Amino acid sequence: MTPLKQTVWSPAGLLHHLEEGSRFAILDVRNRDEFDVWRIEGKVPIQTLNMPYFDLLDLNEADEDIAAAVVRAVPLQLQNKLPRDATILAVCAEGNTSSHVAEGLRRLGYQAVNLQGGMAAWGDHYAMRVVEDSPQLTILQISRPARGCLSYMLASGGEAMVVDAARHIDLYTRIAGERGWVITDVFDTHLQADHLSGGVALAKALRVDYRLHPYDSIHPDDLLPATFPFRYLEDETVHTLGEVSVRVLHLPGHTLGMVNLLVDERYLLSGDTLFINSIGRPDLGGRAKTWAPLLYRSLQRLLALPDHTVVLPAHFSHMHEADAQGCYRVSLGALRSHNEGLRMLGRGQAAFSAYILASLPEHPASYDDIRRVNTGLLQVDEARARELELGRNRCALSQHEAGRRKAA
Repeated sequence: MTPLKQTVWSPAGLLHHLEEGSRFAILDVRNRDEFDVWRIEGKVPIQTLNMPYFDLLDLNEADEDIAAAVVRAVPLQLQNKLPRDATILAVCAEGNTSSHVAEGLRRLGYQAVNLQGGMAAWGDHYAMRVVEDSPQLTILQISRPARGCLSYMLASGGEAMVVDAARHIDLYTRIAGERGWVITDVFDTHLQADHLSGGVALAKALRVDYRLHPYDSIHPDDLLPATFPFRYLEDETVHTLGEVSVRVLHLPGHTLGMVNLLVDERYLLSGDTLFINSIGRPDLGGRAKTWAPLLYRSLQRLLALPDHTVVLPAHFSHMHEADAQGCYRVSLGALRSHNEGLRMLGRGQAAFSAYILASLPEHPASYDDIRRVNTGLLQVDEARARELELGRNRCALSQHEAGRRKAA
């Protein structure tokens, strides 16, 4: 057995192993309900065992060496359940308990490492990929791998705009500073329901315009208006960014104010309208039957764009959707043939709407409060923000998830 060279994996190190499809196992010692909501997933299946910490350990003394308790407990409870020939990643909420678990496993001869900062750090980790970097245009795709969220920075002629910013806004100002860009505008393609937007805070910090479609400035349940100023995004208006144009397409369906941004007539920032393997769900505003026909018409409008248009979505569902460069992008021509939601358009509006209503995943309760935060109707601290953002996004249709929910 090759000696273990490290005892800790950083979130960046974990991402590298996930993207490479490395072979390792996970021992997750969080409570079952936390594990069921959110776990680590990669390009390939990962052998994962959830054994809550308090079920695993029977501490005899309050000050007992936790690693020693692991040494005593593992042979009794996890015999033959952990691999001897692969690295075992110990995981907990914040990386503290799991560090002792990993130490105990190493004392037993396992190749064990700890996830530094635990799931909290993994959830807040970001990665950047370059979609295009030419003298005329730069597009950066910024992913939040644990949650499947994607945001973008576009730059031309020294000017930059941020689209669908996450709440950790220092990331965008740091990138702009490193590249010598001046951020002139901040856009949200829609009222986000799955994560807390950083758009308003970023625009305020930089004293630049925040742009949103007015239909998404009202909370769909409370029917209360947003508490912050913004510039209206209107259909078919064209914004100039340095040497390139950014055309706004109003495409209601996922939300009433959903817009897509057509950059240089080549790249489509599709928000939550169109994903790589699915389409946006129209039920998060509580009006799936009413909004499904809107989504039908919006997707038909997108299909009128040229096949070479590169689709850049606001979310991904699985890490294997990335291309060889790690970017989540695909041509519209390719989507016509393999995206199930787009194929359903050919069956007509009635069949499409029936497909939508049969494919709706569970509506996470946290999404209602996330939209309240994103309209300025609710203020939360960092602890509550992390709690609201637990788990992967569920903005896409999913027949698998809908079927699993009905069978439960």
